[in-house]
Amino acid sequence: MRYILLVTGPAYGTQQASSALLFARGLFIVGHHLQSVFFYRDGVLNANAMTIPACDETDIVRSWQTLHQEQGVSLNICIAAAMRRGITDVHEADRLGLVGGNLQPGFELSSLGALAEAVLYCDRLVQF
Repeated sequence: MRYILLVTGPAYGTQQASSALLFARGLFIVGHHLQSVFFYRDGVLNANAMTIPACDETDIVRSWQTLHQEQGVSLNICIAAAMRRGITDVHEADRLGLVGGNLQPGFELSSLGALAEAVLYCDRLVQF
């Protein structure tokens, strides 16, 4: 089966992101395909390269990046939600006259339209 995950919770403070990450890893163990992960609302905070967890916590932001590198999963974040929360890439930062971007490598700015299109090609959309 082909899955898309929709993550609406931040990297820390709720269980949404960590549950989604564990679910994603489980999909590969049982032989399913994870097409992409789309981060929306506070979920875009999972893409903040400035997030520094405590030394005894799982680094969820970098764990998403590892999932992207090892499994080729697309990590898309809603550009509108990201901009509202102060997350941008270098290109958008330059365009807006900001000092720099803070989008974690491996994540891409995207739109809800791209999510809607991706849903057409998957079997399941699971929201966290």
